[in-house]
Amino acid sequence: MKHQKLHTAFLSNLLILVTILLLSTKWTIAQEVENETEFDYIKGSKHGPSHWGELHKEWAACNNGKMQSPIDMSDPRVSIVPNLEILKWNYKPQNATIKNRGHDIQVKWEGDAGSINVNGTEYFLHQAHWHSPSEHTINGRRYEVELHLVHESTKVNGKSEIAVIGILYKIGEPNSILTEWSKYIKLMLNTEAQISIGVVDPSHIHFGGRKYYRYIGSLTVPPCTEGVIWIINKKLRFVSVEQVKLLREAVHDHAEKNARPLQLLNRRKIELFDPKKKE
Repeated sequence: MKHQKLHTAFLSNLLILVTILLLSTKWTIAQEVENETEFDYIKGSKHGPSHWGELHKEWAACNNGKMQSPIDMSDPRVSIVPNLEILKWNYKPQNATIKNRGHDIQVKWEGDAGSINVNGTEYFLHQAHWHSPSEHTINGRRYEVELHLVHESTKVNGKSEIAVIGILYKIGEPNSILTEWSKYIKLMLNTEAQISIGVVDPSHIHFGGRKYYRYIGSLTVPPCTEGVIWIINKKLRFVSVEQVKLLREAVHDHAEKNARPLQLLNRRKIELFDPKKKE
């Protein structure tokens, strides 16, 4: 009887420990909606972007938030900040999976894939996904594709911060990363499948130049959580017509064009780091 009680107590304590570990490793971005059947991108749809905030009370910020993304980065809105820090990243090769989430194609790293440093804080890379056309615009122009690399800081007092790097693409030469991953995406056309793609080095996703925009915004899908640090590289990368077509064909019909409409700036500051500009 004594041994049985000890065994029961051990299992109980083990269960508590596992639960604590799972909760401690749950990160904020997991709150980004995975079930795409609850929302869509169709204009005029009852589940479309103009109604996201009405579908669940937890999504209210989608309609009522004052720091929503995406936005237009037009020249009159932007302040050049020559002393803004150079963006530093320290990425590591790590096992990854590629998944068709229905509303986008996502690559998720399974372990520590490295981080970026923003204002002295480390933000660790978790996943990347594509939007087509681009969600952010520059001087009113929307480009063919936008890639989001989603990072999160270590939790302090149960809270963490999100930082997203956005890379815009225009039509041109095929993108090398998409060329490498196209074979997997073709296997997931219109099916919410997930495939292991082995070790992926995030640094192979070329950012471009050193100039970048920065502002405070939100997630661009429900629940539209605010307080996200957005870093949009100013230099455009290239993607082929065939690659854009594949990204759109792979997802469900209502997400072939999975870009949220532009949101109000609401007097937010948009900074542009240009290392060539002098104070």
